[in-house]
Amino acid sequence: MSPTFLLLVGGLLVFAGAALALSAIGVLTPERRGAASSLAAIQALGTVSDDVVVDESFVRRVLVPYAVRYASLGRRLSRSGAEARLQRRLDIAGNPAGWDAERLLGLKVVGLGCLGGLTLLLGLAEGYGPVRVLSVAAGIGALGFVLPDLLLYNAGEKREAEMRRALPDALDLLTISVEAGLGFDAAVMKVARNTTGPLAQEFARVLQEMQLGVGRMDAMRAMGERSTIKELRAFCQAMVQADQLGVPIGRVLRIQSQEMRVRRRQAAEEKAQQVPVKIMIPLVLCILPCLFLIVLGPAALTIVEVF
Repeated sequence: MSPTFLLLVGGLLVFAGAALALSAIGVLTPERRGAASSLAAIQALGTVSDDVVVDESFVRRVLVPYAVRYASLGRRLSRSGAEARLQRRLDIAGNPAGWDAERLLGLKVVGLGCLGGLTLLLGLAEGYGPVRVLSVAAGIGALGFVLPDLLLYNAGEKREAEMRRALPDALDLLTISVEAGLGFDAAVMKVARNTTGPLAQEFARVLQEMQLGVGRMDAMRAMGERSTIKELRAFCQAMVQADQLGVPIGRVLRIQSQEMRVRRRQAAEEKAQQVPVKIMIPLVLCILPCLFLIVLGPAALTIVEVF
């Protein structure tokens, strides 16, 4: 057998062994032992039936506990303040369950090692030069290091786009509820219950904070700080000022609702004006060459035959 084939088989065996080791680590983590002991205690009390199945994904069971161990290394490889920036992006993305800044830092290191090592192994198996293999592996490893940041940023952008689209309708419902005689807390509860999406989750969080004893101004101010949407931040600031100055909330909500409608119409008009500029690239690169080929192709063939 050729040395390249043996090297490839050896690399596959190494990765298979690493996967088995990761699975063992995931089973032996304190979280798993704690969960197992808790389930055993519940079963001893006779409150768990045989149909109960603990279903954890491979990422939550294996990769996440393994990634936490490399969080300190991720802090060293990142710029200063990386953990605070990740926490900020997590707030914008809605703080997905089971994820925090420490786990993301560890996952960045795991992505760097896995993608870089796999690229290095494949390059050596194909017989490329060491300089070329190292440069490509370094580039792919850097991509694996920044990939969690890109995915988190994309998740935050999608969530804020949904919130921006749902904000005018939510403010209309909030305005109607307040003008109908409901208090602000009851109106926020109605919006949180009768709407869906990330904006409803934010209103539900505001309501929970107020029920836990946080002041209305502090809860609304925190809601604005958790987002980068200008319209939502302006709404939260208006609510805070109305509470401080004693302005009727119904009037402020009516004005804010009208402004949100105007801003959404202006945003739609702006996107419509951008269409001619955006369509220019596919028109010049894709449509016009095909059109010239169809129209001028037969004439070009005729000219070639004549001359």
